[in-house]
Amino acid sequence: MSTSAPAAAPTTSLDRFFKISERGSTVAREVRGGFATFFAMAYIIVLNPIILGSAKDMYGHQLDGGQLVTATVLTAAFTTLLMGVIGNVPIALAAGLGVNTVVALQLAPRMSWPDAMGMVVLAGFVVMLLVATGLRERVMNAVPTSLRKGIAIGIGLFIMLIGLVDSGFVSRIPDAAHTTVPLQLGSNGHLHGWPVLIFVVGVLLTLALLIRKTPGAILISIVAMTVVAVAVQLITDLPDLAWGLTVPQWPGNPVAAPDFGLVGQVSLFGGFEKVGMLTGVLFVFTVLLSCFFDAMGTILGVGDEAKLIDQDGNFPGINKVLLIDGLAVASGGATSSSATTCFVESTAGVGEGARTGLANVVTGALFGVALFLTPLATMVPSQAATPALVAVGFLILAGSVKDIDWSDFTIAVPAFLAMVMMPFTYSITNGIGFGFISFCVLRLATGRGREVPAAMYAVSAVFVFYYAMPALGLT
Repeated sequence: MSTSAPAAAPTTSLDRFFKISERGSTVAREVRGGFATFFAMAYIIVLNPIILGSAKDMYGHQLDGGQLVTATVLTAAFTTLLMGVIGNVPIALAAGLGVNTVVALQLAPRMSWPDAMGMVVLAGFVVMLLVATGLRERVMNAVPTSLRKGIAIGIGLFIMLIGLVDSGFVSRIPDAAHTTVPLQLGSNGHLHGWPVLIFVVGVLLTLALLIRKTPGAILISIVAMTVVAVAVQLITDLPDLAWGLTVPQWPGNPVAAPDFGLVGQVSLFGGFEKVGMLTGVLFVFTVLLSCFFDAMGTILGVGDEAKLIDQDGNFPGINKVLLIDGLAVASGGATSSSATTCFVESTAGVGEGARTGLANVVTGALFGVALFLTPLATMVPSQAATPALVAVGFLILAGSVKDIDWSDFTIAVPAFLAMVMMPFTYSITNGIGFGFISFCVLRLATGRGREVPAAMYAVSAVFVFYYAMPALGLT
């Protein structure tokens, strides 16, 4: 990370507004940092549309890929600029990996897309309400750190499994096979075909670049493997079905007017009519939790790297930052791009010297330019983009597993259940539910029930009732 220069007196209005000299930075460093952050997180322009676009709602409808690119980029540009100008921190935002999976695989199949996005908007409103009342930090403190880390790891493993499945590296064994083994390697127990090879090479390339700490490693891998995929398709002329959703072909004109067709396609309360009040509340809670702790950890982590946390461990102005984060969640739902949240890739810009919101202005402006390059994003096949899911899953696990207290089984077991139940049941909600319930039960069983916050008991009781609903004839 770059060494901060000694604080100097501001020389321009730009300097005074963003406190550039005060924080020991320069305009050049902020610009450089803004570019670094954009290239480190630009993979989301490709990845978010693939995750959301591959799912169907209860009516069998799928979201348009081009419209998803526009929605993803538009929301990232708006919220990143907002965080820079109002929050004055170098923390960029975009559609959150993990929560988009919740929306695609848990909400949408039970309701329409507008209903699902309405629940994301409601989750954003709840976040803003919690910040305004000062409850957000209290709620965060109610969930033990180890359990939060277990939830994060579970989301990471879930993301990785989705990457393996969407790429064709792993496939479901048809029920007709009469086997208890649900998954297999490739499509018939073996790896074959150019698309799978591109995925394997992409995973190795992504991980190698990450290990070498190459700036923009994930984006570089996506671009490189897309070029390879286009060349392979040009030479071999594989059938479209071999690639899945997206065939890697040059779109002709890479520039196109953005399609804002998904913006505003939201039904705030329609989802509750489809799934019932309790299930709807749990869905909103799941989206909330998926954004909640990840954003808090990212904000504090990036803030620490940027030397924005004071000697008492406090982040001056954090409520303003948290409020913008809540607004970002709601904005993502309003544009149908899923919840938008703070990106840990912002550390790439901090490593280049960014210390202020000016870096965010640069990153947001670059996202704005990307609005007109939708054809380039929609030519990326899942085999070139999904290696990022495997890499992100690893990074989440590597950054969280060491922070779990494995010596205390009353917290280690709940964390373990949270992390394994998500991929094994293909449900983030189940992972959170089993983690919360087991934590309360184990603490009570060991005579440590008083150590469990009341909020944990309340949420666990809701989950118990949720799981009992079928037996009670309430579903």
